Amino acid sequence: MKKYYPIDKPESEWRAKLDEQSYKVLREKGTERPNTGQYYLNKETGIYECKGCGNDIFHSSAKYDSGCGWPAFTEPISPKAIDVQMDYSHMMIREEILCAKCGGHLGHRFPDGPKDRGGIRYCINSVSMDFKKEDQ
Repeated sequence: MKKYYPIDKPESEWRAKLDEQSYKVLREKGTERPNTGQYYLNKETGIYECKGCGNDIFHSSAKYDSGCGWPAFTEPISPKAIDVQMDYSHMMIREEILCAKCGGHLGHRFPDGPKDRGGIRYCINSVSMDFKKEDQ
């Protein structure tokens, strides 16, 4: 059964809004190559938002270097910012992270994060996000 999200557009509108790689990740559940995303090594302070709809997803204070090749976070900006679904693709069992507003695929959640920060790693594709730098 398909879940409906507050922002629901025809695929033609998503294609017009997103670049090819972002469309592949957000709408077709693809992934970017490791160590290539523009936010993988980003150390600036700000908010990461869904590239599809602008929903605030993660704050930079939750970002850390996990060594996985993708931006990694310990928690979303709010539990209501994301939707978690089981993903059984590619002969694996994983928790898929989706934007709670548009249902765009962001990445996956794993139980191997820093123990002192809750033990969860949100492994997120750079191309699924935009970054709003905070004025300091």
